[in-house]
Amino acid sequence: MIYERYLEVRNAIDEAARAAGRNPEEITLVAVSKTKPLEDMEALAEKGVKDFGENYPQELKKKAEAIKYPVNLHAIGHLQTNKVRMILPYTCLIHSVDSLHLAETIEKEAARIDKVQEILIEVNAAEEETKFGLSLSDTEALVREIAALPHVRIKGLMTIAPFVENGEDNRPVFRNMHELLLDIKSKNIDNVDMEILSMGMTHDFRTAVEEGATIVRVGTAIFGERIYHQ
Repeated sequence: MIYERYLEVRNAIDEAARAAGRNPEEITLVAVSKTKPLEDMEALAEKGVKDFGENYPQELKKKAEAIKYPVNLHAIGHLQTNKVRMILPYTCLIHSVDSLHLAETIEKEAARIDKVQEILIEVNAAEEETKFGLSLSDTEALVREIAALPHVRIKGLMTIAPFVENGEDNRPVFRNMHELLLDIKSKNIDNVDMEILSMGMTHDFRTAVEEGATIVRVGTAIFGERIYHQ
């Protein structure tokens, strides 16, 4: 059942991409497995699904050490500096870097294990008070500061758009993110790729794809409602 739902989401992404004149293969679906049991992840991994998103460092580490299949684990939640060491050996991409202090901690730990850690810069594109991330106008300055760190590689941007009933309502947010990505990319900053735009979730991923997302993060539509830790 989980795999069938995954395929439904993947097909919807592909349809949205083709409708926008994009190649569906440019878009990675990250199955957000946070709070879900390992068996749910393995139900997808055994079918060849590789990309999973985790919010909580302890959970990411535990699943990374236990899963029987090769997977790419994405750290998608707000990351505290004291949890960086815990996840760094297991994480393919950290989506949520929003300060130089956090990036410097990642640099230190990545150097310690001889790794170049790929990251995204988290942007609070809708400027919601309850969300982490930089304003659109502050993003380039932080990108330039982090670009100097040799064991950190900026691969693009991420945002968590407002929760809306109609995904269409987030189109301006996604469009602004895509414009920011292209603007920073045009500056050709050393050690900065700007290849990845991580945006779109269960309620709005189709709109995100139409506006240029290269990663969408979908949990509920694949795994069902979240199970929260007590």
